[in-house]
Amino acid sequence: MNQEKIGKFIAECRKKNNLTQEKLAEQLGISDRAVSKWERGLNLPDASLMLELSKIFDISVNELLNGEIIEKNNYMEKAEEKLLELQERNNDFTKRLLFLEYIIGFGSSIIFITLIFIASFVELDYWIKGILIVIGCIIFIFGMCNSIKIEQVAGYYECSNCHHKYIPTYKSILFSQHINRTRKMKCPNCHKKNWHKKVISK
Repeated sequence: MNQEKIGKFIAECRKKNNLTQEKLAEQLGISDRAVSKWERGLNLPDASLMLELSKIFDISVNELLNGEIIEKNNYMEKAEEKLLELQERNNDFTKRLLFLEYIIGFGSSIIFITLIFIASFVELDYWIKGILIVIGCIIFIFGMCNSIKIEQVAGYYECSNCHHKYIPTYKSILFSQHINRTRKMKCPNCHKKNWHKKVISK
């Protein structure tokens, strides 16, 4: 999405409706600074404000996201374009989340191993060794729990039997056998237990 184009369009619609940035902000229950950022192309309105903003300007959300008034004969084409663009953005966000999962999991494992190594092979008081082991365990458990949570919510799992794509429960992810991100789980659609692959989108 072109933020600058959308920002200019918001400014045009606001002026057309004889609204100041302060008045528009007041109607939306936000600060005029937020409106200023939209109009300068520095930020986009939250999804929760898109519908309200469209009603105030008497335009469609699709027109708002495109940054222009759309003729009726081009409306469906523009809507499909915008949906594909949003899907692409969502896929990119999911990929970044899954990369973050690797970073958290790998980082917490390295810290855990390092602290256990220090506690095992460096001459320290027993109480210091105990603290290092406890800290290592806490970091490892916290890191793994967060990694599993990210894996659960980012993207979908696809059943190898019926090809149903779904988001499993945290418990299913936690207690399933796995090879990297392929996990042996029960499909909520066909109810068969088999290997399910992680996929980015439906």
